Amino acid sequence: MLIIGIAGGTGSGKTTVVRKIIERLPQGEVAVLPQDSYYRDNSHLTLEERQEMNFDHPNSVEFELLVKHLKQLKEGKAINQPIYSYLTCLRSEETIKVEPKEVVIVEGILALTQCDLRDLMDIKVFVDCDADDRLNRVIKRDIVERGRSVNKVLDRYEKTVKPMHLQFIEPTKRYADIIVPQGGNNIVAIDILTHYIKKNLKVQI
Repeated sequence: MLIIGIAGGTGSGKTTVVRKIIERLPQGEVAVLPQDSYYRDNSHLTLEERQEMNFDHPNSVEFELLVKHLKQLKEGKAINQPIYSYLTCLRSEETIKVEPKEVVIVEGILALTQCDLRDLMDIKVFVDCDADDRLNRVIKRDIVERGRSVNKVLDRYEKTVKPMHLQFIEPTKRYADIIVPQGGNNIVAIDILTHYIKKNLKVQI
């Protein structure tokens, strides 16, 4: 099993990079564990309180469970991945069963912030992108997918997204084995990364 960590700022193109890697690998051989699925359950809070939470701080993620699940997959055991809703800011009672695969990708803005999680990764990737481009994508995504107003998105960006990026996310570049500029548009970097994955899979087999 090859475990790949893919981090980068909000709106940097991580999801696109993951999708393009999957497209280039054998079908059915990749499992993805999104960090977003492991946001802590905050059902004890009101909806208004949950919507004001800082989702860009490492404390918002139940990394203990993510590390546990990753270890179980390495042991050849299936896991029940949580499902998290950005509309209600709650975990669903349902889960997604994930079987062990040849390649497991852990993807999220804070994926490289935790030492015990990094230690499980064979390849660590940081998806880099200009701040203005990231903000543009965040505005479009949060309005369409998460039902937020432009003012709400901009307010959150200034109060939490930008400062948390500078404090926690940007510094994890130094842990990356590969930095992918321009996000999912960098086909050359994605091809190199995919080639490396295929080569290492053959070595393992």
